[in-house]
Amino acid sequence: MKIGIPKEIKKDEYRVSVTPAGAAELVALGHDVYVESTAGEGSGFSDKEYADVGVSLLLEATEVYEVAQMIVKVKEPIEPEYHLFKEGQTLFTYLHLAADEKLTHFLLNKKIKAFSYETLVVNGKLPLLEPMSEVAGKMASLMGAVHLGKYQGGLGLLAGGVVGTQRAKVMILGGGIAGTCAAEIAAGLGADVTIFDINLERLRYLDATLPANVATLYSSSENIRSLLPSIDIVIGTVLIPGAKAPKLITKEMLSIMKKGSVLVDVSIDQGGCFETSHPTTHTEPTFIINGVVHYCVANMPGAYPRTSTFALTNATLPYIKALAKYGAQSVCEEMPVMISSLNTYDGVLYNKAVGEAHGIASSNK
Repeated sequence: MKIGIPKEIKKDEYRVSVTPAGAAELVALGHDVYVESTAGEGSGFSDKEYADVGVSLLLEATEVYEVAQMIVKVKEPIEPEYHLFKEGQTLFTYLHLAADEKLTHFLLNKKIKAFSYETLVVNGKLPLLEPMSEVAGKMASLMGAVHLGKYQGGLGLLAGGVVGTQRAKVMILGGGIAGTCAAEIAAGLGADVTIFDINLERLRYLDATLPANVATLYSSSENIRSLLPSIDIVIGTVLIPGAKAPKLITKEMLSIMKKGSVLVDVSIDQGGCFETSHPTTHTEPTFIINGVVHYCVANMPGAYPRTSTFALTNATLPYIKALAKYGAQSVCEEMPVMISSLNTYDGVLYNKAVGEAHGIASSNK
């Protein structure tokens, strides 16, 4: 198969979808791999590293899309990329369609065979989302602590405090991969942490494995509201695969929060779990509403592209190989787990949660 790897053009995005080592494996299997020149530079990979493993380098994105049967990206296509796609082309990337109605309609109208990283389910887990959730979760506590600084609009409170002073109180909504990583880092900084989830078995596991300065609490509106006035950093990591994130912190709740407290919305790719959230960038990461700092960067792992690119390729490569080997037409028969990754195919939507988000009829997979 002819596989195209274009350069990411979303603002402040420096990841690339496949490392040179990953590209080498695809070439060794007999596939033709086309990489847009400088696509890997943001992650520290030179054109020469790709050329040395047998990749064809192309100067323009238009050339990559024109020659490729399958496009492999990191982030969802944005409007300036729409015209590059050929009708019926295969796409494998993060899509987050529940939060992007315009992209959903584009993929349907263009009859793109779109498979998403974030909806692929294997044994109840999300293996292509997990590595980026790890990065975003660890970042969330660090960014929350940084923006708690007075010069960033925050309270001016050091997360771990020092002898004789108060430590920051951190609330983490969601006990999955991102939430767990956020809790580990926040605890390591010395903060007092409370992690919320609705799965009691998960809470028992977290209670047994996380440091002593992490408490667990069942996630309910009453429990969140009762604790919120004392909290300095809230990290939202709640995820419903493929669907819009629930709004756990409402606009009204901001009135009971401390001025200078910080909200970090890791769920922003899926619409955000705070009612007042809207996507931001690494260049302009925050905004303030009612005195509360909001950090809502939609591509958090893009801040650490080298780590993120290695982690992403480690996870996605087996599935890229399967798509390349069997094609979009047969991959779901040959590798049934790919059914969960399928979002659109020849003008038909195959993700129920996306259909419900946008009022579009969806088909059973």
